[in-house]
Amino acid sequence: MKTIRILGIDPGTAIMGFGLIEKRGERFKVLDYGCWRTSTELSTADRLVAHYNTLCAFLDTHRPEHVAVETLFFNRNTKTALTVGQARGVVLLAGAQKNAYIAEYTPLQVKQAVVGYGKAEKKQVQFMVKAILGLPSVPQPDDAADALAIAVCHAHSVRG
Repeated sequence: MKTIRILGIDPGTAIMGFGLIEKRGERFKVLDYGCWRTSTELSTADRLVAHYNTLCAFLDTHRPEHVAVETLFFNRNTKTALTVGQARGVVLLAGAQKNAYIAEYTPLQVKQAVVGYGKAEKKQVQFMVKAILGLPSVPQPDDAADALAIAVCHAHSVRG
């Protein structure tokens, strides 16, 4: 059985959630998770550079073969959608430069893969991430739990 290392990313400019797991057969192991934050005093461009540099260093250190990221969906706040789109671009660029396989999933696909129901509530997704990954508690903050959910979603769709 091959082991596959998957990095899930919940993109954002202020906070970027990450979750690194390994998949071996049907078993998952959490390697690392958390959030990268940028200062509100930085310009958007400087925030993106900071995330890019942090992400590249993380990719160099942990060498995931796959990077999974949530697709952009437009909500009522267009400004938020645009900045999340910019952060997604940083993730896609960094992952591609490091020769990782890039996968993108809609929020509905993530919920379906983790909970089995595409309209699941956030608390349900977090509970299932905890259960699937055998964690003692729900990962905090929410951005880290979301990133782990994205990694689990991808793990369900890849052979290993």
